[in-house]
Amino acid sequence: MKPQPKSKVDAKAFEQIMRQHNRTLFRTARAILRDDAEAEDALQEAYVQAYHSLGSFRGDAKLSTWLARIVANEALMRLRKQKRRAEIVPIEPSATVQQLEQVSDTNMDNAPDISAERKEMRGLLEAQVDALPDGYRVVFMLRAIEELSVQETAAVLEIPQATVRTRFFRARSLLREALAQKIDFACEDAFSFAGARCDRIVASVLARINPSKETP
Repeated sequence: MKPQPKSKVDAKAFEQIMRQHNRTLFRTARAILRDDAEAEDALQEAYVQAYHSLGSFRGDAKLSTWLARIVANEALMRLRKQKRRAEIVPIEPSATVQQLEQVSDTNMDNAPDISAERKEMRGLLEAQVDALPDGYRVVFMLRAIEELSVQETAAVLEIPQATVRTRFFRARSLLREALAQKIDFACEDAFSFAGARCDRIVASVLARINPSKETP
């Protein structure tokens, strides 16, 4: 195995880059893989790749777009491996109320002003986003939740802008059918990215790219 080239960015500077982009990039990986643990692993691996490739970054695209493309490629590669290893488990056509109530909410903010109805709708939205077809799900996550432009989304996923528009329109239509007019209200808090996850990802990547020093 060839040794990885040394990045021109020190670990401390790269930590700031990770903290700035962690939520968006985690959501990108999560939209593709539909699994928190797999998304974390994919994001960490993508960060290591990005760290060692920063010297080749020429600024032709925004740094956030360049990073998101690396994360998306890593997540898609993992998804393809999963599909080769086993048959895909089909998405249930509908979920029971009990199943929807069991959607993990442990990483979400528990501020007293968040009503029980809003939390329930957030869980419903996450479940419905997970149930979208693969191509629609990641486009919706990037466009609606992360608010990337059509051009940025197309660059991240390496698909035509017209395809982004079509998939986003269809994804919103599917979700509105399930959630009616409440989707826009719930989007703000969907797939919350808690500080603990951010710290865990940063610490793990720093340990890999700079093993000689202990992370705080």
